[in-house]
Amino acid sequence: MSETSDTTAAVPLLDELAWRGLLYQATEGAAAHLAEGQVRAYCGFDPTGASLHVGHLLPIMGLVRLQRAGHRPVALVGGGTGMIGDPSGKTAERQLNTREVVEANAAALREQLARFLDFEGPAAATMANNLDWLAPLDVLTFLRDVGKHFSVNVMLNRESVKSRLETGISYTEFSYVLLQAYDFVELRRRHGVTVQIGGSDQWGNMTAGTDLIRRMDGGQAHAITFPLLMTSAGTKFGKTEAGAVWLDPARTSPYQFYQFWLHTDDADVGKLLRYFTFLSRAEIEALDAATAARPHLREAQQALAEDVTTRVHGADAARVAREVSRLLFQKGDPRQLSAEALSALAAEMPFAEVAAPGEGLGAVDVAELFVQAGLVKSKGEARRLLEQGGLTVSGRKLSTAERTLAGEDLLAGGHLLLRKGARDYALVRVQG
Repeated sequence: MSETSDTTAAVPLLDELAWRGLLYQATEGAAAHLAEGQVRAYCGFDPTGASLHVGHLLPIMGLVRLQRAGHRPVALVGGGTGMIGDPSGKTAERQLNTREVVEANAAALREQLARFLDFEGPAAATMANNLDWLAPLDVLTFLRDVGKHFSVNVMLNRESVKSRLETGISYTEFSYVLLQAYDFVELRRRHGVTVQIGGSDQWGNMTAGTDLIRRMDGGQAHAITFPLLMTSAGTKFGKTEAGAVWLDPARTSPYQFYQFWLHTDDADVGKLLRYFTFLSRAEIEALDAATAARPHLREAQQALAEDVTTRVHGADAARVAREVSRLLFQKGDPRQLSAEALSALAAEMPFAEVAAPGEGLGAVDVAELFVQAGLVKSKGEARRLLEQGGLTVSGRKLSTAERTLAGEDLLAGGHLLLRKGARDYALVRVQG
């Protein structure tokens, strides 16, 4: 877990969540329970896909905040519940995955979750998989010991069920709440877990678990929820025109991830700094003031992008993303780009490899180079742009009088950065 500014340990957890706008609901007595000493708290993640996305970051950060407050987090991967799928927030039946797919997804999620938590020390985190206790259950035992505690009338009034009654909901998804509630029972028995955290859409499932613990074991447990995150425009957080923003760098590159946070609207950036970083209240309020006074500098967005990208992908990936971003959007000097940044650029823009001519770079047909890179359709178009001063190589503007390449145009790793106009880029690597 990376080191950042932190006041969490000095402030009661629910107070910390409250000033950040993260406390939506809590069961009665939750604050007193947390004040009694170290507790174990869990959050569940169903492996319905092979990667978590930024929408999962809020509960993940909730686990991290718990740990930084001295409590012990348990990250639960739903290898069992992932075979069914939570109907909450869904308007239609889920496509069921095979057991092999769910197991592969669960392994991927475990690896991602492990990057955020510390597994050593007095507040060591634990990983769990509910397949361990759900798979051995036989249906008669489950119906007798668990099902008898649930009223169908109450379940029919649950929002996740009521919203699906007209379109239809299978018994499989209807029974999901029983499985999640039973998870809480088993986690309390096996790991001493007494608190569950999650999004506000999970409140009914979570309180079903606290009630089941009381009914089955005569014990007490608590639930804490975070608000569902929407943008100021009323759209669901974490979605772009290209789709979900994933934590897996193979699905959403660190550069694209960095850009997602950098493009945060001024109206949302203060809230997201509170939700997704450990910057102190004073630091965030200073960034709020900077946004109001100097919005064009986007200081808060830069701090947000830097902090979250570092936490998810590491400091090196954040540095490379920052280099690439400054080049493309702040007209940075290409000669300052590191080899890692150039490699990242190759994945974000048109890329081509060309053989070095034996006569040297001066023999390269610049017009043909721009055609090969895909920036122009023909050599004729390239010549017209040369006459207009619209073609640049590695930061040097070309012209009809000066249209040959020179050794100083080569960047790290033998790359050439081509630009047409103000925004159209391509990267070329000269081989040999």
